[in-house]
Parts: sequence; structure tokens; C-alpha cells
Amino acid sequence: MAENFSVAISYGENLGYVEYDAANQKINVVLGDEIGKRKAEEFLAQVHEIEIPHETLLDFTVEKINPQAGVEDLKLALTRLWEATGVHVDWSRPVEYVKLHPHY
Repeated sequence: MAENFSVAISYGENLGYVEYDAANQKINVVLGDEIGKRKAEEFLAQVHEIEIPHETLLDFTVEKINPQAGVEDLKLALTRLWEATGVHVDWSRPVEYVKLHPHY
């Protein structure tokens, strides 16, 4: 059975999280700022072409990444979320903290 994945995000003064339901391949964005939430949802609903590194610093291939296809694809897409939307992924912030404190 696949496990669910969640990671904290922030936009402006609002904290939230992205949750991936592995059984249903569904992404849920929880964020108090509607603009940031919409930007993240739209970005994570799209397939992206991302340069993936391999053996050396110059060895990349372009691969299509579908964030909804699995946790590893979602994680790769999340590395590009900030640049594309301004929504920051807080990799080290505990999601349980964010649920209790949705603002800075």
C-alpha cells in the first residue's frame, strides 16, 4: 500500500501544505491565500519538462514529469514551484506545525 506524502508550503504570510493521496493519485493544496493556492494547484496539475541531472554536472536529459503520477514526480515538480509561482516549499517545516499555525 502506497503512503501519502505531505510537505509544508508558504505564500506571503500564509502557511499551508501540499498533500498527495497515493491511492487516488490526487494532489490537495491547503493554503489560506487563494491566489497562492490557485497558482500551486494550476502548476501541479500540469505535466512539465524538467532537466534531470545524471552522472556529471553537464549530463542532463529533459524528461516529462507529471506531478500527479507519483510521489517522486511530485517532489521533482515541487523543486520548480517557487520559481514558477512564488509559492515556497518549506521542506524542513513540519506539516503538523503548519496545521496548528497557518500564519507567520
